[in-house]
Amino acid sequence: MRLTAFTDISLRIVMRLAVVDGDELLTTRAVADALAVPYTHAAKAVARLSELGLVEARRGRGGGLQLTAAGRGVTVGSIARRLEGEHDVAGCEDAALPCPLRASCRLRGALRQAQEAFYASLDTVTVAALVAEPAGAILLGLPAPPRYGVGGPRA
Repeated sequence: MRLTAFTDISLRIVMRLAVVDGDELLTTRAVADALAVPYTHAAKAVARLSELGLVEARRGRGGGLQLTAAGRGVTVGSIARRLEGEHDVAGCEDAALPCPLRASCRLRGALRQAQEAFYASLDTVTVAALVAEPAGAILLGLPAPPRYGVGGPRA
């Protein structure tokens, strides 16, 4: 089983926000830089996490990102299911190349069962468990990578 890059980025954002001190708010740019992911990818992930009620995103001066109470209590399996969506592990439903075994195939059911077992194992892991020490300290200490303008670093 493999998670999409979108889900991976989203989970890392949740982890980073889970270790924020008190009422500190981080910007999407700061989170993207600290996690070394493209800003546009982080912005899409933040938007989806906000839609799911896991992250509160406030705009404007004094705005930023904050993990909601729901985001703190959710399991990794729940987040992954919601971000990955309902899709087959195999391409059984591909309209361009329909599988001739689709009507009576047992592989599809076995793959769905394996997928659910994967998510069920992630249902035992909470966001709090992900950021327990030593991960929490590492997440807090992530330096933002240097930002270079056109032409690279200046001497």
